[in-house]
Amino acid sequence: MTVPTANQADADVIVVGAGPAGSATAFHLARAGLDVLLLEKTRFPREKVCGDGLTPRAVKQLLNMGVDIDAPGWIRNKGLRVVGGGLRFELDWPQLDRFPDFGLVRTRQDFDQIVAANAVKNGVRLMEGVTVTAPVLDDRSGHIVGVETKDGRTFRSRLVVAADGNSTRLALGMGLHKREDRPMGVAVRTYFESPRHDDDYLEIWLELWDGDTLLPGYGWIFGVGDGTANVGLGLLNTSAQFKNIDYRDLLRRWTRSMPADWEFTEETMTAPIRGAALPMAFNRQPHYTRGLVLVGDSGGAINPFNGEGIAYAMETGEIAAEVVAKALRGTTPAQQERILRTYPQTLKDAYGGYFTLGKWFVEAIGKPGVMSFGTRHGLPHPRLMRFAIKLLGNLTDRRGDASDLIINALSKVAPPA
Repeated sequence: MTVPTANQADADVIVVGAGPAGSATAFHLARAGLDVLLLEKTRFPREKVCGDGLTPRAVKQLLNMGVDIDAPGWIRNKGLRVVGGGLRFELDWPQLDRFPDFGLVRTRQDFDQIVAANAVKNGVRLMEGVTVTAPVLDDRSGHIVGVETKDGRTFRSRLVVAADGNSTRLALGMGLHKREDRPMGVAVRTYFESPRHDDDYLEIWLELWDGDTLLPGYGWIFGVGDGTANVGLGLLNTSAQFKNIDYRDLLRRWTRSMPADWEFTEETMTAPIRGAALPMAFNRQPHYTRGLVLVGDSGGAINPFNGEGIAYAMETGEIAAEVVAKALRGTTPAQQERILRTYPQTLKDAYGGYFTLGKWFVEAIGKPGVMSFGTRHGLPHPRLMRFAIKLLGNLTDRRGDASDLIINALSKVAPPA
């Protein structure tokens, strides 16, 4: 294998994409002493389609990276308010040793910029407005040794990390395509000026109807705290209706059914309705091949149970950085390759069984009647719903209560995604 030496490369590692996955990866690599170049195609601040809600998993990663979540603009929440089956009740985030007991809301308009700035503060070199178009491959080995950009430049490195999202050009350029046996979701959202802007709970609606059909997915109302609320819905492709639904129209119809005093109207809408695909359950593999490491959405690291991506973006970034730092630290090319090839299995050990459970779950609720049955019979039982919030949010302790032990055991015995 021929790779640039430290003297020949523009950086030890090039990370493509400065979303949560890329910035977290770059942060941890820089803290490990590596020279990191972070390339972002847009310029901050920039909008990105998201619910803007952060679970305790994501909060833990922010705290680990030293992000100041006590600064203005961060809105804390206590848990979930679940609406469905004619019921409405509040579930606090579980009290756990591994995770904090609160979530956050922060719009992606500046969330990504904050995390990227934190990486820069810790030694990462960030270049904005740089669109990566293709990998640079070594003629003999086929390994990636750099990237080409839209403006004709070439950057070289010892290793490249793809953090460029669902439609990753780098992965495609290396021959990595999506797996059709994994679930996909779509999310659409907008913002309203509304009295619902300030809320101690993230509100989740479990019943999304398209006429007489109950769809697999949920709607959300997340108060941003600045006078606006992020209102949206997420749907899964496990429903037969998935390809025939006008998601934007569905969101408009859903919000029109809300109480008038919430003020979810065309006149109070402050942003267009925008949508994005949600790649789930490791839908692109392997997560390492020929000098390219996949993190976050690029590798389909979105939780099928709830559509959460930010926490797993930052977590896979940390895991990748640990493996990469170990591989690049005083090793021969052969040793480096052996270490890097452990990364896919490390991800499977961490999430593979749990993502398989999620895959089975979304396949089940895509069947007619299953979603309705679960909503009708599950919601009235608080103990079952407390179990569900742990399962769907992947929030357990390793040695916790009975629900933790059950979820952990199921994740361990399920075949890895």
